[in-house]
Amino acid sequence: MSKPLDILFIWHMHQPFYKDPVRGEYVLPWTYLHAVKDYYDMPAIVAATPGAKAVFNLVPSLLEQLEDYAAGTANDPVLRLGRMDPGDMTEDDIALMLDIFFAANRQRMIEPQPRYLELLQLAGDGDAAKRQASIRSFRRQEIIDLQVCFFLAWTGEAARNRWPEFRELLAKGRNYTVADRDRLFAAQQEVINAIIPLYRKLHDEGKAELSLSPYYHPILPLLCDMKIAQVSMPKANIPAARFCHPEDARSHIMEGIACFERIFGFTPAGMWPSEGSVSDEALKIICDCGIKWAATDEAILQHTVPGITGQNREGLYHPYRFGCDGAELGVIFRDHALSDLIGFTYSQWDTGRAIEDFMERLRRIRQQFPTSSLVPVILDGENAWEYYPDNANPFLSTLYAAIAGSAEFRLVTATEAVATIKPKQTLTHIHPGSWINANYGIWVGHPEENLAWDYLERAREAAVTRNPQVAALLAAGRGASNMAVEADDTARLICKALFAAEGSDWFWWYGDDHFSAHADRFDALFRKHLINIYRLLGQDLPRELYEPIKKTREAGFVREPSSFITPVIDGLVTDYFEWLPAGLFDLSRQSSAMHSSESSLHSFFYAYDRESLHLRIDGAVALDQLLGSTDTLYIFIGARQKEYRLAIGRSEDSGYLAAKSASGFRATRNRYRYKIRKICEVTLPLAAIKPVQGEPLQLYITLQRDGEEVGRWPADAPMELKYLGDSLELDNWLI
Repeated sequence: MSKPLDILFIWHMHQPFYKDPVRGEYVLPWTYLHAVKDYYDMPAIVAATPGAKAVFNLVPSLLEQLEDYAAGTANDPVLRLGRMDPGDMTEDDIALMLDIFFAANRQRMIEPQPRYLELLQLAGDGDAAKRQASIRSFRRQEIIDLQVCFFLAWTGEAARNRWPEFRELLAKGRNYTVADRDRLFAAQQEVINAIIPLYRKLHDEGKAELSLSPYYHPILPLLCDMKIAQVSMPKANIPAARFCHPEDARSHIMEGIACFERIFGFTPAGMWPSEGSVSDEALKIICDCGIKWAATDEAILQHTVPGITGQNREGLYHPYRFGCDGAELGVIFRDHALSDLIGFTYSQWDTGRAIEDFMERLRRIRQQFPTSSLVPVILDGENAWEYYPDNANPFLSTLYAAIAGSAEFRLVTATEAVATIKPKQTLTHIHPGSWINANYGIWVGHPEENLAWDYLERAREAAVTRNPQVAALLAAGRGASNMAVEADDTARLICKALFAAEGSDWFWWYGDDHFSAHADRFDALFRKHLINIYRLLGQDLPRELYEPIKKTREAGFVREPSSFITPVIDGLVTDYFEWLPAGLFDLSRQSSAMHSSESSLHSFFYAYDRESLHLRIDGAVALDQLLGSTDTLYIFIGARQKEYRLAIGRSEDSGYLAAKSASGFRATRNRYRYKIRKICEVTLPLAAIKPVQGEPLQLYITLQRDGEEVGRWPADAPMELKYLGDSLELDNWLI
C-alpha cells in the first residue's frame, strides 16, 4: 500500500486587543463570547474525537485577554450589563442591552431559542426606531430572559455537553430567575478557566501542536520596511513617514514567545505570521528568533515559484525550506480552496454532503498528484462556526473521524510534517505579500491607512526621542519584557502601547476594503493606544489624535469597484475574495421598509467584467428565509436616460429584462440570471443596458409582498454606480 497523504489543519485563533489602555475596560466583548463558544469548543472537539489531530495557532495578545477573563479581573461593560439587576438599569442601560444582546446569528443562535426570538421581535426585530420605542416594553422578566438567552446562545456545543447547567437552562427556555442567570455565568467562568489547560493537555497527549503569531498581530513585513509594499503593489502610495523598524518586528516575536513560554511552559516551534504576511526580511527574523516553521498562502508560492498555477498545483502539496543566512526555516503553503470551503461554503451544506465533498477533493489531489506529500488547510478558528449547525461540532468531529479512519490519509501536525517530509526545494527568496491578493493592500495604501501609519511613526519617534529607556528597549529588539535592559515600568508601558498600536486590526477597518458598524470603535481604540504613549511620556497630546481617522462617507456609500470580477451565481459567498473588489453600499440605514425589519436588506454589491453587470443583495438574515413565496424583489436601473427593471422571485432563476415605456415596463429579449439562497446574486449582459464608460448608473431596489410595496432601498434617492468600463481593468490593482 502506498504511503498515506498527510493532512494538516491549522486553526488560527485571534481577536484584536480590545482593552482600552486608558480606562482599562474592554471596548467590545468578542474575546469573552468567542471564548465560551469557540476557544473551548475547538480543542474539546479534538479531545473527544479518536484519531483527531490539529495545530492551534494562538495569538499571545489573545492569550493575555483570556487570562484576564479567567482571573475575573477583566473590566467588561457587556459582562456587567449581563449581570446587572434590572431594577438598577437606566433606560440608557436597556438601550445599550438591546443594541448589543441580539448580536448573534439569527438562524443558528437566536431561532433555536423561541424565547430569544420573541425578545428580538419585541425589540423591533432589528429596526432601530422600533428598538428605541420598545425600551419600556422590557420589564424585569424580559430583561433577565434576554441576559440569559444572549449569553446562552454564545455558549458552544461542546461546553453544553460537558456542563449540565447549560442544557438545563436551554430546556427551561424562559422565565429565568436571577439564580438561573448566576448559574449561567458561574458555568461560563468554569469554561473560560478550562480553556488554556485544555490546549496544554492536548499538546502533552500529542493530539495538538500549539503555535503562535507575533504578539499583537502586526503585519511583520510592513514593520520591517514599509517600502516592501511597493514590490507587489507598484502603484501604491505608501505613507509619507516611511515606517522602517525591523527591531519592532523582532520584539513582537520575542515578546510573543516569552508570553507563550510563561503560559504553557515550553517554546513553540511554529508560527502563522499575522495574515500570512511574509517577506525575506520577516522570515529571516522569524528564523533568527528560534521558530522552526512558518505558514502562509498558496498565492505567495505561486508568485515565488513560476508555474504553480491552475492545474499544475503539484508543487503546492509539499513543505519547503527557506534558507536564511545559514539558518533554515520550514515553510508551508495552505490550499486556499479547501480552506475557504470550510470557512465560507460548507456551513450551508448538509454535513454528510460536505464531508464527502471534502474527502473526494483529497482523493483527487492524491490521484492527480501522486508525488504530493502534504495538504495544508489553514483558516480562522472562530468566526465561521456560528454559521454551522451546532457550532460546527458535528461537521468537525465527522471530518476528523473520516480522515483519521481512512487508510489513504494521515492527520499530522506542522512540526511532524516539516520533520518527516523532505522539502520540495530550498527558497532563497519569497514573494512579499499576505493571504489576501498576495500583497499588503488591506493594511496600507488608502489615505486613511497611510494617515494612521504616519501617526504611529510620529508617536514612536516621540517615544524614542523623549525616553532613552524606551529607545534602549526597542533597539534591543525584545521590547517591554527585556529584563536585560534597565528600564522602569513607564518605559515598558510605552513599549506595550506602541506594540498594541502596531497591530493589524486597526488598519483592517481603515480604507474601504471592509465595513463594520464597529469601525469607529476600532479607530478610537487605535488612537487611544497612541494617546497613551504621549500621556506616559508626559507630553501634550497632538490635537489630530482627537479627530477620527475613519471618515464619514455619503449616506450608504462604502466603496467603488477596484477590478473586474466574474462571480459564481449560486446565491452563496463562494469565498472571501469573490466580491472583495466589488463596489459596495450599506443599505442597513437606507430603508423605507413599511413593515417589520425582517424584510430589511443589509448591503448591496455591484461589479462587472467585459460582458456582464453583476449585482449582489444581502439581507439582515439569509434571503431564502427572509423572502416568502409571494415576495418579489425589483431592481431598477437607470442608464442613458432609460430605465430598466429586473424582477426576482423565489420560484425562478432567470427572467427577461423589462424596459420602461409610456405604457409601463415591457419585457425585452435580454435575459438575466439570478439565484437566491443565503444572498441574492444577479448577472445581466451589459449589452442589454448599453452603459457609457464614465457615466454613472442609477439603481434602487424595492420589495413587493402580495403586490404591495413594503420596502425601498435607498429610501430617498437612487444609488449612483460608477461605470468605468475597460479603464477599470487597465488600472487593476486592489487597495
